[in-house]
Amino acid sequence: MSSESGRRIVVTGATGNVGTSLVRLLGEDSEVGSVLGIARRIPDWSAAKTEWSAVDLTSEEADLVKEFEGADAVVHLAWAFQPTHDPAATWRTNVLGSIRVFEAVAAAKVPVLVHASSVGAYSPGPKERAVDESWPTHGWPDAAYCREKAYLERALDSFDREHPGTRVVRMRPAFLFKKESASEQRRIFGGRFLPGPLARPELLPFLPDIPGLRVQALHSDDAANAYRLAVHNDVRGAFNLAGEPPVDAEVLGELLGARPVRLPRTAARSAIAAAWGLHLLPASPHLFDAVLRLPLMDCTRARAELGWRPERTSVEVLEEFLHGLQRGAGAETEPLQGRKVG
Repeated sequence: MSSESGRRIVVTGATGNVGTSLVRLLGEDSEVGSVLGIARRIPDWSAAKTEWSAVDLTSEEADLVKEFEGADAVVHLAWAFQPTHDPAATWRTNVLGSIRVFEAVAAAKVPVLVHASSVGAYSPGPKERAVDESWPTHGWPDAAYCREKAYLERALDSFDREHPGTRVVRMRPAFLFKKESASEQRRIFGGRFLPGPLARPELLPFLPDIPGLRVQALHSDDAANAYRLAVHNDVRGAFNLAGEPPVDAEVLGELLGARPVRLPRTAARSAIAAAWGLHLLPASPHLFDAVLRLPLMDCTRARAELGWRPERTSVEVLEEFLHGLQRGAGAETEPLQGRKVG
């Protein structure tokens, strides 16, 4: 395990939104000796102290135990949002792939597992006050993303009981953005051909104000720093991660210089459902339903036990992300490839 040269950390999903931020931070960390980034494709980009391994977590041929042997911690970030029209496929990747990771962590006797859960694991909750980590994690059953995140919370409950010698940390971040993730997230949620330059204030004379649409945002780098702190600190259990202030139509209206106009929830959902049914929009109406019901999160525990503070406000995060959308920003990894449309 740990040596005089520093800790060895394995990161799955290392070429994605949070993964690229975490690999970079770990490479700059004096307590880390080496980082193994696991992804389906080895990127052209790399960071200090990092080596790469091309692994499909769902493949029975992949020897995850071998990949994890000698690691001081495994940070599991790998996740697939698509295809939303084939929930069996995302279940195989996200749930079965994650369970294979958990089993390999136990078999390789890795002392620390840090898992990327989500605000999406939470059961419907309040928008007028924040909840702590004791809020139920049963998800919104109609949305595949929430079902999968909630199921893995139950899998980790069992893992905790069966492997008390492994320190398990569950991170539950809010919606994560950075400039380099803009093109990827446009493809995932808006569609491959949605023009990024449309995200300009002068093209938005008004902003839909949908009842229940009040969420939290966080910069991917700030989330990555919380993961790094969880590797080093002797903590267990769940941690909420979110920036301030909560984002609603009023906040977005000020950011974009657009006037909020009340739009009934049913009208918005019908439009999304029609576009999704025609395969014009990747984001499903079921995920829209879930977002309207997600609770706001209290991040006191992360501040007190990890010493974590986000460096950017949610408004700064969204400003950076919108600039990235307009410019087709990305990075030199397969998931984060930049592309300007329109």
